[in-house]
Amino acid sequence: MDNDEYEFWLSGPIQGVPDLLQPAAHALLQSEQELKKYTSDFPKELLWAKTAGRASVGFHMNHITGVLDRMLTYAKGESLTDVQFQFLKKEGAFNLTTEVVDLQEQFSTKVEEALAYFKTIPEQTLTEKRTVGRKKLPSTVVGLLFHAAEHSQRHIGQLLVTASVLQSKI
Repeated sequence: MDNDEYEFWLSGPIQGVPDLLQPAAHALLQSEQELKKYTSDFPKELLWAKTAGRASVGFHMNHITGVLDRMLTYAKGESLTDVQFQFLKKEGAFNLTTEVVDLQEQFSTKVEEALAYFKTIPEQTLTEKRTVGRKKLPSTVVGLLFHAAEHSQRHIGQLLVTASVLQSKI
């Protein structure tokens, strides 16, 4: 979608994405667009600042990328790698060398990967059982992909509030 006059869910189907995954694809694209919008001029020095005891903007940006990555892994029926566990441990780590644009690009890359994966999924396999984490909690392919999308949207909302409050103090 070239203009942000409409939200992605009003822009029609994304070619190649199964019908039942259209809402998840739209939500991920909306999250990507809003992440860039709400952090386009966000000061690097506030990236790891917390307000009212809530998570930092940097945490939210890392976390949505990490969750999307982990949910894609589980949806594929795979286990997390050591690299993914290391990323998880560092999602909220204060890092003055981190650039806002790098976190934006990190999420954009993961959304692009997710949409490419969506296009490979036969719709009849969406209800296949999958497990989550070391405890092997039950889910399905569509459950995992929906969670990745809605979780991203939830954190974008939290990011917006945190960014707004922090920027209002400067």
